[in-house]
Amino acid sequence: MKKVAILLAGMFDENEFIYPQYRLKEDFEVHIIAHEADKEYKGKSEVTKKSTHAAKDVKADDYAGVVIPGGYSPDGMRASEDLKAFVKAMDEQKKPIAAICHAGWMLASCCDIEGKTVTSTPTIQDDLKNAGAKWVDEALAVDGHIITARKPDDLPGFIKEFVRQVNDE
Repeated sequence: MKKVAILLAGMFDENEFIYPQYRLKEDFEVHIIAHEADKEYKGKSEVTKKSTHAAKDVKADDYAGVVIPGGYSPDGMRASEDLKAFVKAMDEQKKPIAAICHAGWMLASCCDIEGKTVTSTPTIQDDLKNAGAKWVDEALAVDGHIITARKPDDLPGFIKEFVRQVNDE
């Protein structure tokens, strides 16, 4: 069974974490990767989720793809050198990276998005443009292995594309 990762940090958007978590469990072994293992993190509305693995203990070679939920958690994620190194390695290996809402901050911090077409919540479009990406206001933007979406309403197509790419790996 293929393994996929979902990143976790405090202030995550519960919809953008929980929907992918349960959908992906239908087909894959899902690991919840955070800065620390076995730690509970609070979402924006106080829901807690617990990490299964620390970023320092995992290797991109072992995963078929990664989902980065939004909310404000990507700001905390990009403060972790280990989380950034994991996502950067996934990018270098051209494995599916799915980033929704504010998760574009992680792409800008550790992925080569120069010239890539991406979307996100509109409030971070300047960050993505400054990283060299072409920002579009669309429900889904797919540019190679980079899959991006704007908000929870975009989750069905976002996760469908991620699953398709992971299955094609």
